[in-house]
Amino acid sequence: MGATTSVHRTIDAVWRMESAKVIAALARYVRDVGLAEEMAQDALVAALEQWPVEGVPKNPGAWLMTTAKRRAIDQIRRRENLSRKVEEIGRDVQEAAPDASEGIEDEIGDDLLSLMFTACHPVLGTEARVALTLKMLGGLKTEEIARAFLVSDSTVAQRIVRAKKALADAGVPFEVPEGPELATRLASVLEVIYLIFNEGYSATQGDHWMRPELCAEALRLGRVLAELAPKEAEVHGLVALMEIQASRAKARTAPDGTPILLLEQDRAKWDWLLVGRGLTALERAEALNQPPGPYYVQAALAACHARARRPEDTDWRRIASLYEVLARLSPSPVVELNRAVALSMAYGPAAGLALVDEIAGAKALQGYHLLPSVRGDFLVKLGRTDEARAEFEKAAGLTRNEREKALLLDRAAACAT
Repeated sequence: MGATTSVHRTIDAVWRMESAKVIAALARYVRDVGLAEEMAQDALVAALEQWPVEGVPKNPGAWLMTTAKRRAIDQIRRRENLSRKVEEIGRDVQEAAPDASEGIEDEIGDDLLSLMFTACHPVLGTEARVALTLKMLGGLKTEEIARAFLVSDSTVAQRIVRAKKALADAGVPFEVPEGPELATRLASVLEVIYLIFNEGYSATQGDHWMRPELCAEALRLGRVLAELAPKEAEVHGLVALMEIQASRAKARTAPDGTPILLLEQDRAKWDWLLVGRGLTALERAEALNQPPGPYYVQAALAACHARARRPEDTDWRRIASLYEVLARLSPSPVVELNRAVALSMAYGPAAGLALVDEIAGAKALQGYHLLPSVRGDFLVKLGRTDEARAEFEKAAGLTRNEREKALLLDRAAACAT
């Protein structure tokens, strides 16, 4: 039993590392990511059946690849109009032994990039893109995705099935887009990766403020994308942003799980290796001399905090000016709310409160718990504690995260005393 369990753990680890490559390579042949994913799953089932008996092969990734391609031959042989593809895949299988990987890595980069663009295609809704990306590129099981986002297994399974059908119905090509379409499609890929990271960094609901496994997966995907698309400044900008934000993970919560705000964190607990990686990624983005994009600007903002070893050393005026740039690139009330915080730190709480009151009626901020939370903070600094308490209580009623709710109620209570 122990040996079988050990082999199953090995299979899980190999699947996490190799599944995206297998799916991507198959999709290049069959031109259908849904079918490619099913064939890859068949190879996984075969591994679960054979490896505990026969032992783990010397090159488990190549074994999965070859087995999946053989499954592809079996499927395609049933389609008379795809006989040419049978010959093409057949030659590939004949040329590669089960435990050899020659020829695979030559094209796997393009295949993975194509898979990213396909899984994150704008024809899909946001939730579908996230689920499909975690499934196909992250190698996560349906139940793992469901647990991460606090939804049922069946909900995630339906999202994935519908997403694959939508891609097939729309005839989405398995390729890296070119020309004007590239920027739009790349933005969709970056959005999905950052959504995954943000859900891990500040969970929207549940008992925990962070879900580190999602942050780690988003970082891995971002780093892979940076290797595959090294000349895209926004890719490096996103990686820089995630690296720097992730560096604060151990300082963001107390031992009992209570959130600790940025300016109150012990910066000695920041992961300075991640900070260094983030600043290096930001330098790569700058070196490309491309017009600044939203992720690059957000990374530059994060870098301002990362470079300040003490909160009082933070260059708030630069941060306020960077938020002005971000507001022009991605105008939104949420960006303006962040700019208000920077203005308050640079020029006093009255300046921040003035901007908050100016944007308070924005539709996008209705029901957004950070609006009353930020307003309450400004009111405390201005000595208007009764008003501040009401704002913190309002914010606590709006958040779905239990840790954050407790923090806001504590701040409200502090106003009363």
